[in-house]
Amino acid sequence: MGMDFLSCKTPDMVSKQIWTYILAYNLVRELIARTAKKYGLEPRKISFTAAVQAFNVFAPVIGLVPERTEALYNGMLAAIAYHKIGNRPGRSEPRAKKRRPKAQPLLTEPRSKAKSRLGLT
Repeated sequence: MGMDFLSCKTPDMVSKQIWTYILAYNLVRELIARTAKKYGLEPRKISFTAAVQAFNVFAPVIGLVPERTEALYNGMLAAIAYHKIGNRPGRSEPRAKKRRPKAQPLLTEPRSKAKSRLGLT
């Protein structure tokens, strides 16, 4: 969901970004819970990633045709229910950072100052 990297600079905006991520995460978990209840599944047996992908596909069109909203919503729940995860005993994932460092150093001064230091202005 892109929650591993915060792009905001001010504390207020970082807080808003974190709360937005929490809201989005809980929305997906709510969809999974509703799907599990409707189809008699365990919520932990439904793929979170597939639920996010189904939501991203259905969300833009769900409200376009009001008389089809319920059918599209039920179709989204069916798509979420289709992607189950199996029993994964002994599953272990390595704890490592995937993000690779960039070759260029970070810009730690105003761009105009950096350009004048390099003789580009």
